Amino acid sequence: MPFQAYLDTIEKKTKLTPRQLIAIAHEKGLDAPGVKAGEILAWLKEDYELGRGHGMALVHVIQKGPTISSKHVGTQGSHSDESETLWLDGIATKPN
Repeated sequence: MPFQAYLDTIEKKTKLTPRQLIAIAHEKGLDAPGVKAGEILAWLKEDYELGRGHGMALVHVIQKGPTISSKHVGTQGSHSDESETLWLDGIATKPN
């Protein structure tokens, strides 16, 4: 599954865009240096019933921002993403 597809699925499940979830994480201090992935995963599971795979996609964005490795960009594999930059502002506003 492409990285972006994880974020799109999170939005469908939570009804919140990735950017909105990042803002909530910031309000909770979960984007501070030294916060462990487990703390973020626990919050996502408790408040949004997100599993580990989807949660880790959001952990990456919370801790490292929207840029991903170019390793899979434009490849033919199942993890192929269209861009190194993830779209955080919601499925409805995603450019084609």
